Amino acid sequence: MGVERKQSEFTEFYQSTRDDCLRIVLVAVGDQALAEDLVAEAFARAWTAWRTVRRHPAPRAWVVRTALNAHVSWWRRRRREMPLEGHDLPVPADPSSALDTAVVAALRRLPIRQRQVIALRLLLDLDTETTAQMLGISPGTVSAHLHRAIATLRGDIALVHGRASPHTAATNQQRGVTRHMEAQA
Repeated sequence: MGVERKQSEFTEFYQSTRDDCLRIVLVAVGDQALAEDLVAEAFARAWTAWRTVRRHPAPRAWVVRTALNAHVSWWRRRRREMPLEGHDLPVPADPSSALDTAVVAALRRLPIRQRQVIALRLLLDLDTETTAQMLGISPGTVSAHLHRAIATLRGDIALVHGRASPHTAATNQQRGVTRHMEAQA
């Protein structure tokens, strides 16, 4: 295949599929700028592997999967970054809108996987399937980590604020988690 023909074929593919790929990746990652970067990276990889991609049964799906894989790699690199203790929290414009220090402390005490699940499921409002894909674990494992994290957070925060004894906190955790899980269903 000549270079000009290859370039023409790829240009046509790019122009006809870019917007669809961008929309799909945007839904998955929820950030326009990040989605654009990921799709650009995926199309760059498609160009370098065009001989293989053009024979793929679904080249557009190849590009989307490559973009989502790039996102997973990006997420893993970011996960390994070491925050400076106490220097990684943004300063809120309004002091009354700051997170309760007990909540922040309780979140930091959670195991890393539980913190990741809390961040993705509750703070970013991703669904269980997407969270599972992002973390490379099963949806059932996501639910188990979420359940354990919420129970731990409720107990820790209740104890810090002196609202309950450990036994009462555990009972309230079980009730609260049950309500939360029922609301999620």
